[in-house]
Amino acid sequence: MTVTPCENGPLLLRGAFRLTTHEGEEIDPGRRTVALCRCGASAVKPFCDGSHKAIGFVAPSGAEVAPREDPPPDGAPT
Repeated sequence: MTVTPCENGPLLLRGAFRLTTHEGEEIDPGRRTVALCRCGASAVKPFCDGSHKAIGFVAPSGAEVAPREDPPPDGAPT
């Protein structure tokens, strides 16, 4: 399975995967490729319905990495 975050959109799941509720009940995706909502506005969660476009959802297509802080100079308090 692959998971692909789409810029300003859903997470795409491709391949063999299993979706379950938090109680372990299986959710039938109906296909081998699905788009999962990550904006929170979809009316058909956990699936994407395109609501991210209407609400102006912004998210990167890659991993979000916290900015790296440079270490303090030698002898400086931390």
